[in-house]
Amino acid sequence: MPREQFDRKLREIHDDVLIMSSMVEKAIQRAVDALRNRDERTSNAIISDDLAINAKRYEIEELCIHTIALQAPMAADLRNLVAVLFIASELERMADHAEGIARITLMLGDEPLPRPLAEISEMGTRTVDMLRRAMTAFVERDDQAARAICDEDDVIDTLYDTAYHAIIQEMIRNPADVQRLTYMIWTSHNLERIADRVTNICERVIFMVTGQLEEINVSRY
Repeated sequence: MPREQFDRKLREIHDDVLIMSSMVEKAIQRAVDALRNRDERTSNAIISDDLAINAKRYEIEELCIHTIALQAPMAADLRNLVAVLFIASELERMADHAEGIARITLMLGDEPLPRPLAEISEMGTRTVDMLRRAMTAFVERDDQAARAICDEDDVIDTLYDTAYHAIIQEMIRNPADVQRLTYMIWTSHNLERIADRVTNICERVIFMVTGQLEEINVSRY
């Protein structure tokens, strides 16, 4: 495969990764909004749309494997393709967490939310922003930006701690609401895991640029 053709194929693969990340961003945003608005129709759509995100992941994997097999790339080119394979896997798992939140909305049914969603809403907003900037760092090969985003995972962990302890206190005060409050813990945990996966993506961006595999910010959970 001539160099020009290889570069063109690499751009196509990167474009597909950005399309997939946009799909995942939308799923996360819609999942949190659907929970807030008790929107079962949107929740069902998120669950159905997860199949398209899965398909996009496999499409990206096939393109990467095909390109590696034809070109046998070395050094930076190989790191680039390996990073893409890893990022696509992380994005697909983020979508699974968004689907999990959608299923929680369906489990709640018509029952009111047991407590305000302040921390959960902020976690959703921050994780989507982190993901968007992580993908920008990927496109721009900006390892310093990737490192900075990793540091922000501590903020998400703190929000999760705050939500968790507040929910436990609410369970103590209102034992009848334990099940619904447990759903809130599950929701916040899904968002905390999404942020961890953004950190994983940033670590692969650093690997792609520097050739060094580093664990930048170890999750407490």
